[in-house]
Amino acid sequence: MTEIPGELPGKPISASRTTLSHIMTASDTNLLGTVHGGVIMKLVDDAAGAVAGRHSGGPAVTASMDEMAFLAPVRVGDLVHVKAQCNWTGRSSMEIGVRVLAERWNESTPATQVGSAYLVFTAVDSEGKPRQVPAVVPESEQDERRYQEAQIRRTHRLARRQAILELREQRAAQGFDEL
Repeated sequence: MTEIPGELPGKPISASRTTLSHIMTASDTNLLGTVHGGVIMKLVDDAAGAVAGRHSGGPAVTASMDEMAFLAPVRVGDLVHVKAQCNWTGRSSMEIGVRVLAERWNESTPATQVGSAYLVFTAVDSEGKPRQVPAVVPESEQDERRYQEAQIRRTHRLARRQAILELREQRAAQGFDEL
């Protein structure tokens, strides 16, 4: 990779990839007796935050979470593994992909995927202002696919935001008082 003056050198995906594991207890349950989705979302955000901090070399804050999918319920006694990696980087933002797996704590059966999510983090300096992040360097065909898919998600996020802003401007021009 050719370095551009003023640009940070790129970092391989493996440099910040991480797994967070947690055993689910009764205090994690919802009214149905399964683990509350918010508990899983916090674990997802924690793991993604660790990856963002590692990749950017400092503090990073959650800017958005999208495509959080719950594929199967998690139960008390499940050992949950949250696997996260940096899929894509912009100037100061990073998309972190997360897979959530669960297995029974006392069985030797393989873990199954129970959820997934994509989060966008922004690296910040000591004053909370966005700061530059290193480019992410895909290391495999799967990493390259994730990088390309992340670019598509980014394009869709930006287009959706622009369409909403344009609609709000149109409604304001028509005299609608929005909350």
